[in-house]
Amino acid sequence: MNIGSQIAWDDTVLPFQLDRSDIRGRVARLDGVLDQVLAQHDYPPVIEALVAEAAMLTALIGQTIDLRWKLSLQIRGRGPARLIATDYFGPKATGQQAQIRAYASYDGERLDESADPFSQIGDGFFAILIDQGKGTQPYQGITPIAGGSLSACAESYFAQSEQLPTRFSLSFGRSTLPGQPESWRAGGVMLQSMPKASPFAASEEGSGEGGLLEPTDILDGDDEDNWNRANILLDSVEDMELIGPTVQPTELLVRLFHEEAPRVFDPQIVKFGCTCSEDKVRQTLSIYSAKDIEKMTTEDDRVTADCQFCGAHYDLDPKTVGFEAKSDGEE
Repeated sequence: MNIGSQIAWDDTVLPFQLDRSDIRGRVARLDGVLDQVLAQHDYPPVIEALVAEAAMLTALIGQTIDLRWKLSLQIRGRGPARLIATDYFGPKATGQQAQIRAYASYDGERLDESADPFSQIGDGFFAILIDQGKGTQPYQGITPIAGGSLSACAESYFAQSEQLPTRFSLSFGRSTLPGQPESWRAGGVMLQSMPKASPFAASEEGSGEGGLLEPTDILDGDDEDNWNRANILLDSVEDMELIGPTVQPTELLVRLFHEEAPRVFDPQIVKFGCTCSEDKVRQTLSIYSAKDIEKMTTEDDRVTADCQFCGAHYDLDPKTVGFEAKSDGEE
């Protein structure tokens, strides 16, 4: 594989369908995007791993949304890793790039850097939020933290909220290619059974942890056989096949699923991006009175704000923010 084909698949999500199994899916590679996301902060390795996994899930799930939508993942826990938050901004037009951003909040004094990253979340919840823009009601789905990874939480979310059997296989970490500096690389595959009427009765308890639904609770007959067969094939994937860069996503699909008649669609390019701006900061502050703004004012007589996603710093005149702000030329 030459360097050109490697670069062509960096930071992309490739949708596909297994025609024989009636299963859809995606293959994703995040390289420069993940580097940029994590470069905005100086996270401990255990937090970097959680952010990397959440970003990969966001890329795979986000590609399912329509143009101009925003999808967010929020993982909140009572452990040292208090919050992992990601956003996926769908392309505004066909052929344009999607954007991803992410950040984490954690208690450094309680963090055990030698422990499994997922264990640092503790009890909490996994949420997916979809914002379709002005004039629409945002959607939010929540499931409890369960399983041994964020991927398992996402699988549980789709089983509970959508009753869609879903499987993720991810790999991520720091990688060094010959003659290049160390950088983050990540790759993953998402499988999802095509939507159908579920045989599961809402009054029944699922067979998973805490009574949560499992794919076997949702599928039956040929659908269950197809799902099990596709999962067995995915179980054979190797970490270096997921991450690349020497295996193209199309080659990976043929290697894993050639008997399932894989069919690919147009890939989606993903880049790091943040939507913060001074106007949005002013809009956020517009609900506060002059008295409230005074409490936010620094000793230097400024109101400041920092973006948690990209680190942008905003420095504003307190007289120009809040709903009592003075207009230009007003004394």
